[in-house]
Amino acid sequence: MADGGAASGERARYWRYAELPGVDLLHAHYIRKAFARHTHETFVFAAITEGVEAFHYRDDLVHAGPGQIALVNPDTPHTGHAGVPEGWTYRTIYPDAEIVRAIAADTLALRGSVGFTSPVVDDPYAARLIVGVHRAAEEGDALAADSLLRLVTARMLRSHGGLVTPLPPRSAGARNAARARAVLEDRMVEPPTLERLAADLGTSPFALLRAFRDAYGMPPHTWLTDARVRRARQLLDAGTSPAGAAAAVGFTDQSHLNRHFTRSVGVPPGAYQRARGGRASSPGSAARTYKTGPQELP
Repeated sequence: MADGGAASGERARYWRYAELPGVDLLHAHYIRKAFARHTHETFVFAAITEGVEAFHYRDDLVHAGPGQIALVNPDTPHTGHAGVPEGWTYRTIYPDAEIVRAIAADTLALRGSVGFTSPVVDDPYAARLIVGVHRAAEEGDALAADSLLRLVTARMLRSHGGLVTPLPPRSAGARNAARARAVLEDRMVEPPTLERLAADLGTSPFALLRAFRDAYGMPPHTWLTDARVRRARQLLDAGTSPAGAAAAVGFTDQSHLNRHFTRSVGVPPGAYQRARGGRASSPGSAARTYKTGPQELP
């Protein structure tokens, strides 16, 4: 990661190593950066190397410092901001859920949905393994990168995770929340108002608001923004331009996408697309380092 240069002193390098498919990498130093409440389709393994990261995980505010790992399961709402004035530095890997399930089946004979039980674990050795995945990828050592990824995933599943069984929605409120989510997914570009959505489901706006928050950890409008960013990522991966992706998911323009995308992913959509779409012939050639300005939550 390049040294300072921006007034903010913040840097972020988001990239993908071609020999480690299904895994994104982020090496960043943030001071004033604040991640909006969002989710990932992947797992998140974030090894803190300096400073402290604070983040809301579901309803709790937790902190992670050097030698600790922030663990986030797929589709789990969380935020992120500095826990100390000097900010935090971390190396993060985002493995696809299928990769984690395959490692769980291969090494621990766990078959089915797996996940982690704590958002922060104090495991300096596992943190060093995550840093090792990054360094191996930077050096073009595919064997080491793949081996270390498997070792750290198996270690954390064994010590901090296991099988998880999602509970089906049973209450009327939970069913309404699931139906509302389906409507918002289908009408992402032109969503209904909360009042219209509640009326169509035969409930009240406040009842739907509470039920949706209980089910998905955020209100419908926040969930919709997160869903738009996630769909924009899929479109960017498929080669759609940032402007085209913005229009396709319902953002008013590309700057609107840029703002929300950066607050959730950590880098702008153009930077993300170049890193994800690069076909590196040498170590790190698909990686970029970006200056990031201060981000504030609304």
